[in-house]
Amino acid sequence: MARCASWPSSQNPPVLGALLRAPALTVGIARGHTGSLYVALCTGSPDLQGIWRVSPTGSASRIAALPPAGIPNGMALDDRHGYLYVADSLLSVVWRVSIADGSVVAWAAGPQLSPGGGLGANGLKLHDGAVWVSNTQAGTLLRIPMQANGSAGPIQTVASGLPGIDDFAFTGPGTRASILAAINRFSTVVLIRLDGSQQTVLTAADGLSNPSAIAIRGGTVYVLSAAYLTRTDPNIMLATLNH
Repeated sequence: MARCASWPSSQNPPVLGALLRAPALTVGIARGHTGSLYVALCTGSPDLQGIWRVSPTGSASRIAALPPAGIPNGMALDDRHGYLYVADSLLSVVWRVSIADGSVVAWAAGPQLSPGGGLGANGLKLHDGAVWVSNTQAGTLLRIPMQANGSAGPIQTVASGLPGIDDFAFTGPGTRASILAAINRFSTVVLIRLDGSQQTVLTAADGLSNPSAIAIRGGTVYVLSAAYLTRTDPNIMLATLNH
């Protein structure tokens, strides 16, 4: 029998409700090697907002509090070192959370992560010694190197001209991998090459409806259409990856 985790409802939904039309959201998610899930819960209340751990049996507990004024969004786990990296879409920061003791530090911050009146830092991935972040409002894909001491290096803009970029995925390992990015606003998926050039490879004509998440397993691409704005046909699309 499947088990589901649940959280108490927020008694104080903030500006989040007006911005995303929801009193609470579970956004980023990551799975640890022990089978536990780590979920970013966004409620706008100080007693609930933060990172929650869901055990394989379905019990949930908050392991780290995050500022209620923010929107924790994309998240990735560095299982080797025991850290979660979380993009905050309002506070122009990438948080680093210890899964051992719940300590939180602002690992990277800067104007490149700014929401600019909308949603800023959004999707987040760990790849090839760096934290990669999309900025939805700015339409950019950013790379933040991990220094030898674990600190963040300078934020680098890898690609621009991608307004509405949400989640993204790498087509393979190493420095030569291209990137597939979900462009929520225009219901497209764009291939971003090493030189920064871009090619639209999936569109609404293929069935996309405000795609918000993307993953690659083997030669298959999985794209989640959230239909936030279209309100039409939320779905999961499968496509074949051609390297």
